Amino acid sequence: MPFLSLNTWSLHRNLGPLRWTYWDEETKMQNTAIDDQPETIPLLDLPFLLHRNGFQAMELCHFNLPDTSPAYIQKLRDSIARSGIRLYALLADYGDITSPDEERREADVNWMKKWIDIASALGAERIRIIAGNADPADEDAVRLAAAQLQRLIQYASDKHVRIVTENFHALTSTAANCITLLDMCGEGLGLTTDFGNFSGEGKLAELGMTIPRSESIHAKAMTDAEGNPNEDEFKSCMDLVRSSGYEGPMTLVYDGPGDMWEGINRVKALVEPYL
Repeated sequence: MPFLSLNTWSLHRNLGPLRWTYWDEETKMQNTAIDDQPETIPLLDLPFLLHRNGFQAMELCHFNLPDTSPAYIQKLRDSIARSGIRLYALLADYGDITSPDEERREADVNWMKKWIDIASALGAERIRIIAGNADPADEDAVRLAAAQLQRLIQYASDKHVRIVTENFHALTSTAANCITLLDMCGEGLGLTTDFGNFSGEGKLAELGMTIPRSESIHAKAMTDAEGNPNEDEFKSCMDLVRSSGYEGPMTLVYDGPGDMWEGINRVKALVEPYL
């Protein structure tokens, strides 16, 4: 049976500063840009808040972590455990494992290994890895992504963290590439499908290919200028989930204007009849 989960991006205006990772061409290293945001909800309090609001799980964006010290990671792990919800996935929101710059590619793989270690320490069940920014028509890049994902799968094999990728960024902007990566990597790789990451006339057809192979769904509704969801389109996406027999988390994603809890609850009301 599908169950309710929340992507912390849905509260990105409430969880404090965002810590964006980027590649610095001058230093040939990753760096961090801090985007100041008010902290009206401390991350350590979020698991309990989600539990009180009917959620069974959460997916945590890496840039929402205010501290990666062992002491803080243990505090957050304890908070999640005491709340009774699951940390279904840590979302590593940076990296290009298909970069033609070998130095950057290797640095990004090593960055992801560090975050696999953090995911393991947090008790996350999965870590979402971006498959790459290469042109989706580049078959060599697809093979390179598969090889790099297999390296990360091997690295994570004794850390109790499963590697998943997503229909996110250029390389996996087509359902065909998502499925190819799953087939090339075998059972070691999982997939997240985000409703909002396919678009155009073929959106539902693309979702129809990836949802049956997915173990996480990001239930993102398209919204208008006031934050009201396109209910008909969203229900069409949810109908595909229902018909597929999917039984994992329905991870709500709200990215619209206004009060974020109000936006989350509008999406939640559309999802609940399908649970």
